[in-house]
Amino acid sequence: MEKHICIRLEADVSQIMDCRSSIVGLDKPLTLVAQVLNLAGNKVRLQILHLLQREERLCVCDLSDILEMNVSAISQHLRKLKDRNLIYATKEAQTIFYALNKDKFSILNPILNLLNAENISV
Repeated sequence: MEKHICIRLEADVSQIMDCRSSIVGLDKPLTLVAQVLNLAGNKVRLQILHLLQREERLCVCDLSDILEMNVSAISQHLRKLKDRNLIYATKEAQTIFYALNKDKFSILNPILNLLNAENISV
């Protein structure tokens, strides 16, 4: 394993203190964005988020049919997204529909819009 050593002659104390204070000030947003990215980092959950963005609302059976997965597996993913307040549920008769939480659009939309970007290359 390669050992990295800093060879700077003098630290820019002002820069270091400024960067530290900027990180401290961003603690809550950094935590929220990290949680969203962690959840969206799962392919199935990302697919669910994309589908909810596209269709506005879907039930667990719709998602199960679209993703060709069993209802139980979809329900587990939905629970994780719901627990983090990324989606919410509404009940109509016997059916529960899921939709994106509009409060989280500012975080989710840039991520989901990447899926539609034509210039993404691997």
